[in-house]
Amino acid sequence: MAGARVATVPARRGKGGPAVTTKQVKQLDRVIIRFAGDSGDGMQLTGDRFTSESAAFGNDLATFPNFPAEIRAPQGTLPGVSSFQVHFADHDILTPGDRPDVLVAMNPAALKANLGDLPRGATIIVDTHDFTRRNLQKAGYPTNPLEDDTLAEFQVHPVDLTGMTVEAVKEFGLSRKDAARAKNMFALGLLSWMYGRPTETTVEFLTRRFAKVPAIRDANVTAFRTGWNFGETTEAFAVSYEVKPAPMPAGTYRNITGNLALAYGLVAGAVQSGLPALLGTYPITPASDILHELSKHKSFGITTFQAEDEIAGIGAAIGASFAGHLGITTTSGPGIALKSEAIGLAVMTELPLVVVNVQRGGPSTGLPTKTEQSDLLQAMFGRNGEAPVPVIAPSSPGDCFDAALEAVRIAVTHRTPVMLLSDGYLANGSEPWRVPDPAELPTIDPGFATAPNHVSEGKDGTEVHDFWPYVRDAETLARPWAVPGTPGLEHRIGGLEKGDGHGNISYDPANHDFMVRTRAAKVAAIADALPPLEVDDPTAADGQPAKVLVIGWGSTYGPIGASVRRVRKAGGRVAQVHLRHVNPFPKDLGEVLARYDKVLVPEMNMGQLRMLLRAEYLVDAIGYNQVNGLPIKAADLSRVIADLVEEVDDSTLDMDASGERSNA
Repeated sequence: MAGARVATVPARRGKGGPAVTTKQVKQLDRVIIRFAGDSGDGMQLTGDRFTSESAAFGNDLATFPNFPAEIRAPQGTLPGVSSFQVHFADHDILTPGDRPDVLVAMNPAALKANLGDLPRGATIIVDTHDFTRRNLQKAGYPTNPLEDDTLAEFQVHPVDLTGMTVEAVKEFGLSRKDAARAKNMFALGLLSWMYGRPTETTVEFLTRRFAKVPAIRDANVTAFRTGWNFGETTEAFAVSYEVKPAPMPAGTYRNITGNLALAYGLVAGAVQSGLPALLGTYPITPASDILHELSKHKSFGITTFQAEDEIAGIGAAIGASFAGHLGITTTSGPGIALKSEAIGLAVMTELPLVVVNVQRGGPSTGLPTKTEQSDLLQAMFGRNGEAPVPVIAPSSPGDCFDAALEAVRIAVTHRTPVMLLSDGYLANGSEPWRVPDPAELPTIDPGFATAPNHVSEGKDGTEVHDFWPYVRDAETLARPWAVPGTPGLEHRIGGLEKGDGHGNISYDPANHDFMVRTRAAKVAAIADALPPLEVDDPTAADGQPAKVLVIGWGSTYGPIGASVRRVRKAGGRVAQVHLRHVNPFPKDLGEVLARYDKVLVPEMNMGQLRMLLRAEYLVDAIGYNQVNGLPIKAADLSRVIADLVEEVDDSTLDMDASGERSNA
């Protein structure tokens, strides 16, 4: 735990009684806690409630829920371990943290699965109840690690969480099994005491959630309060900790996950464009929560359609766009593979469509609950024929809102399907999010065609006014969008190649070449309206710009930013750029890349953005790649960046006496 400062707490006296036991309070600048147990132990709920308490207190925070891939893995086994990590601080943070300061382990499997991530000296709070011979064998422990020197380098607190919970709630008449289920609330109460978390929000939450089952409600509230009281009174925990609120710009904040923010962004896009929206989709991890959330917002003109498969879902969305609505479809990588032909149809028909891909580990069904960035090339090229689509990637859970709004703007303005690449790390992670003022959101004009746009000569020599569906806007190259049924704007579109302007089916070779190039130019023209890249290079203002640039996209923003901070704190000069628009690239990207001697591209794939940068700009970019289903660790990446900075500094070129550059 970084930045510990010990504060003296005076002894407290009860009325007319002896002094209450004094406990130390240590002030910390940040803490990383991981709750881990079986998938049925409520670890996600526990972590979510601790996160909400920290958000209410005013800390900056970032979270990383980690789910087992199996719906119900065998109890007590390593594949069934579920965990929730929360990093909270009194300053701005970017990641859920690399290594937990505190591990709460509910059984032997949870301990073994997470022990390797703990630094020396970390605190372990372990529920001793399930450390039976059978459960130890399931987890692969030959002996009880609580009784040998396995945990010698950690601060271990064995606590019978289950037993104390059952005893605390026995008055409510629950079965032992149901009573034991409240042990996660006992653990939450204990951790809430340890770190001075406000308890009112959790009590209110439990009261609402279990309002219809008074015994369950009262048992959970009692277990929570008992855990807090245990921390306050036991001699096992002689120290509690304080992490002060973080300074933040004025505004209204809430804790938000990436999927929730993305759903809100889609709603905002529909409202700002004045369009009713239809989500045509098929449930798939980790994108399903977007469907769940959008189904709640019929009052904003949102219709959700859970189709029988991925193809039907996107087909419905394209049909909605043809009818003048905002078509949206959501999925993960395997679903994109199934939707690829229909995305090509949207490219050919040039209809607005937002395609959300919440990436997960692949290939095939791969790692359903683990994160990866391996669908970038699929988004760029995963369709037959020359079928370019814009690609946008949010950088944080809160940024998913802005990225979704931007995807709607581009789709509607430029008449094109847009791919939005989130991932499991962003989808399930959370952070404080400043709720935007609706008046500050951009207006999106669908610009529907309302009148014929072409004049021709009739058989009798008179002018004939009709509608051509492929007449182009001079600036955006977008075709007109006509709502079916508008008098005088009758037209047909489909998947076969269209003739320029009139839109009739055409097999003419020259026309096909022209239309392919026009569709590509339309997507490329989106870059004309993009703002210049924001280059984070603080020493450049002092005339000493960095020589190493770290560039990334999507959810690597947090690990890259945290790594760059570490290197700068140690005296290294390094610049950072992060891409939201991956296709088309910002117009000044080539010039930015050319400023630096070395370019490092960290990705959770085998080097897909690196490949694109090398191909487009002939830059000798270096990759830092991992595909282990987990976010990049800032500590590991910072060492790679520091080594690269040192290498460049050691090979700095100086001017010799003749004015020629030579190796120093």
